Amino acid sequence: MPAPTPVLPVQVSPPAFALSSRAAAELTGVEALALPFRVGAEGPVLGPGTAEAGAELGVDLAGLLTARRAKGKAGEVVAIPMAREALRLVVLVGLGDRAPADYRRAGAAVARAVLDHESVATTVPAESDAESLTAYVVGSMLGSFGFHWRSQGPEHEPVRRMVLAGLSGDDHAAALERGLVLGGAGWRSRTLATVPSNLKSPQWLAEQAEGLAAESHLACEIWDETRLAKQGFGGIVAVGRGSATPPRLIRLDYTPPGGRRAPRVVLVGKGITFDSGGLSIKPAEGMATMKRDMTGGAVVMAVLGALGALGCPLRVTGLIPAAENAVGGSSLRPGDVVTHYGGRTSEVLNTDAEGRLVLADAMAYAVDKLDPAVLVDVATLTGAMKVALGQWTGGCFANDDALAKALLEAGAAAGEPLWRLPLEPDYEDTLTSTVADATNAPGGPGAITAALFLQHFAGDIPWAHLDIASAGDAPSDSYEWTKGPSGFGPRALLTWLTGPEPLAGIG
Repeated sequence: MPAPTPVLPVQVSPPAFALSSRAAAELTGVEALALPFRVGAEGPVLGPGTAEAGAELGVDLAGLLTARRAKGKAGEVVAIPMAREALRLVVLVGLGDRAPADYRRAGAAVARAVLDHESVATTVPAESDAESLTAYVVGSMLGSFGFHWRSQGPEHEPVRRMVLAGLSGDDHAAALERGLVLGGAGWRSRTLATVPSNLKSPQWLAEQAEGLAAESHLACEIWDETRLAKQGFGGIVAVGRGSATPPRLIRLDYTPPGGRRAPRVVLVGKGITFDSGGLSIKPAEGMATMKRDMTGGAVVMAVLGALGALGCPLRVTGLIPAAENAVGGSSLRPGDVVTHYGGRTSEVLNTDAEGRLVLADAMAYAVDKLDPAVLVDVATLTGAMKVALGQWTGGCFANDDALAKALLEAGAAAGEPLWRLPLEPDYEDTLTSTVADATNAPGGPGAITAALFLQHFAGDIPWAHLDIASAGDAPSDSYEWTKGPSGFGPRALLTWLTGPEPLAGIG
């Protein structure tokens, strides 16, 4: 008897945001106030609206900050319980040097401080520029992130309404909207990465893509296991054949208004919905986070869903090769040879190096059928990346210097930093197989040799490989990251794709 289909987890919604030209001290009915400060050479420096609110409340906020020995670093919080009509809490939050990243951190800190409240008014971004206002909104959204499947409801809920006091006008409204879209993309990718794998099969992921396409006016096409086998997607088929839930290839297409001849960017996202390691099985502790091994696919879906709202001028195609790497009687074996889309062959020496096998098929299809101006793949690919970069920075390999530069600058601006690593040709010999074009497990240095394996499927297209295994999980709540799957990547890619000249100098 088949197992019952699990119900959809209850979704936690991000706050609703509103602009108000009024000062925070004039707003009534809110449960919390969030007010900014810095610390200068002579002590606390109260930010916009903070002194006025303190006077209204009869509280010496500067004196309190001095007594608490506040440092003013970005995201530092001093919470003051209140019992004044509806007002229950005042949060003083540090702004550091007032860079956009400081506003993002301050927003996340405020969001955590006001969990389970109905409403908060804040003046933190009141005197910021558009970029910093956007960053504050992104931080507030992602610092609020929650996901639960608890029978008694979530442990905490985000504040329901956040009023940005002292702000009004079209420029502020546009900056707010951009923040909502970028934060929403991060929320979507994080949610998809967090859904447990007893629900998140390749077919479920394909259904989410179909829903996203209808919501965001995208074209969507799905390959089932029969069509994949018939058209020669040998890597996807091989990785998925040991699972009771067969593989899928998901294609999403965004076309800007009047842009049918615009250059095309192809994004390929690894969609391994659970990774047991296959017959080269992982230890138990290594499997604990593997529901998020489709983060690359989640990132691509989140990016495609946000392009229209941000006015991207390029055509963008997202490809998500989705499979579960399971153990079964039909599982891929060490020693098997896989024939990829287009004919290149790989000897499988380790079935836990499966991500590159599915990415290779999708990349080869993109080069053969889609005529991309740029190709970028995104994947939680190698444990070596975490060893190299820790858990807050993603890795970037590229065969084009301008593309690498554009991605690194976008990641830095968006708060999803990337670090470029070399496609060192001296390691190419490690890919050598005695029976196939290459082996899938050439050994160390693992992140570099994995990138070299994939490079063969990019042809002569400007290509970048983002190995985000380092940043795939947040070990703790830190700024806009909440503990668990991070969904790292959509803000960086959207910042690049919607910049003033995203393809300048590339190719």
